[in-house]
Amino acid sequence: MKPSGNQGYFSHLYGHSLALFTDLYQLTMAYGYWKVGYDKIDSVFHHFFRRTPFHGGFTIACGLAPLIEFIQNFHFSDDDIDYLSGLKTPDNQLLFEEAFLSYLKNMRFTGDIDAIPEGTVVFPYEPLLRIRAPLIECQILETVILNLLNFSTLIATKAARVCLAAKDDPVLEFGARRAQGIDGALSASRAAHIGGCYATSNVLAGKLYGIPVRGTHSHSWVMAFSDELEAFRAYAEAMPNNCVFLVDTYDTLDGVKRAIEVGLWLRERGKKLLGIRLDSGDLADLSIKSRQMLDEAGFKDAYIVASNELNETIISELKRQGAQIGIWGVGTHLITAYDQPALDGVYKLSAIRDASGKWVHKMKLSEQQTKMSNPGVLQVKRFLRNGLHAGDVIYDIHLGLEKTPCAVDPFDSTKEQLFNREYTSEDLLVPIFREGKCIYASPSLQEIREHRKKSLQLFPIGTKRFLNPQTTFVGMERKLYDAKIKLIKEVRGVPQTDE
Repeated sequence: MKPSGNQGYFSHLYGHSLALFTDLYQLTMAYGYWKVGYDKIDSVFHHFFRRTPFHGGFTIACGLAPLIEFIQNFHFSDDDIDYLSGLKTPDNQLLFEEAFLSYLKNMRFTGDIDAIPEGTVVFPYEPLLRIRAPLIECQILETVILNLLNFSTLIATKAARVCLAAKDDPVLEFGARRAQGIDGALSASRAAHIGGCYATSNVLAGKLYGIPVRGTHSHSWVMAFSDELEAFRAYAEAMPNNCVFLVDTYDTLDGVKRAIEVGLWLRERGKKLLGIRLDSGDLADLSIKSRQMLDEAGFKDAYIVASNELNETIISELKRQGAQIGIWGVGTHLITAYDQPALDGVYKLSAIRDASGKWVHKMKLSEQQTKMSNPGVLQVKRFLRNGLHAGDVIYDIHLGLEKTPCAVDPFDSTKEQLFNREYTSEDLLVPIFREGKCIYASPSLQEIREHRKKSLQLFPIGTKRFLNPQTTFVGMERKLYDAKIKLIKEVRGVPQTDE
């Protein structure tokens, strides 16, 4: 069966429980909830991020399918329980009592999850995921939710930026050797493909996710032979249908001449020189000169691949300089999100159901306005006008929306936007789990890639530029905004007057 890109990652790599992939304080809090009888309290948490990565104007949601797989298989194994039973407090007492460990052994996810589909353009403070479940379940899943969604979203966004810079040229993800471990490399290969990269050099990612794989030879192949011509000829004899020669081991333009010589040898045998790769030097100048040499020798359809510490800014500049590069190999700066190695995604409690069944809003306050969370049971409605994005509105599903919603800028209450009947709209968070059962059919990677492409097309070029991007309006629905201000005043003890 051909892999879809969404199943089998954890089972293929690990084959056992990953429930212990959590921070210890998730378990100590879970123990505390259990001890005081809070474990079954109905609660709502949201995952969101505070700043668009890379100083950009958009972000690509990613990582949902691996998270679904994790939660479907979530359980504490006998080995997990044995390990936890041996943990000690600083004064050498058992950290957890046996009854709590028995409770964990029988735990499965029983709640509801709504999330924004992978490939969707998203913005700060919009919940990418909403989880409603017993408090103890929400707490224990925090670490894995943040881990799987934050990193994948970061890499998908970086890949989308790189691919925008490359325009219609294919981008190859070459980053496995520079990635943060095997897990990081595999997660990044999947996210980069969603973000727009055509293929990967990572063969295991190709197997697990069904991503096309590409690669020919490195400098060591050339250096293993007595000279460059012999090396190219030997490779052509070994793999005549996969000849892209790395030409910069010694002198780049001399390397191009030798690639052409072997290309002619291939042609005589009914085979084809696919292209050359440049991995150092002035890529603009060398690609222009190489293109001229290839064309004059009759290899007008041979492509030029470029690598060497590329990112979206460098690719854009090479394009501006008229570089004759047809395929871009991007490694370190993509696979590690080199200029911003982490998304500041957070996971916050926003509501708890009290004994009467009423939802009570919760929020984190801070001296920094940007670090405050939003209360409520949240949804995001995206508004379009004439088929283009007009604004997003965060609202509470219980407070609802007016027929003509009024959205308030959460950081400047003097800025408002009304969305009348001229606008069409859709809710971004869709049902994923209900009562612990997955009801969502994860799309294939190709379908996610198409969704990402269409989602980006909703936004103007200003949103997608790399320097000083256009700001996109994301507001809070007026009733939610007022509820938030009221809650802040209540927590801070500010006297409130009835209007």
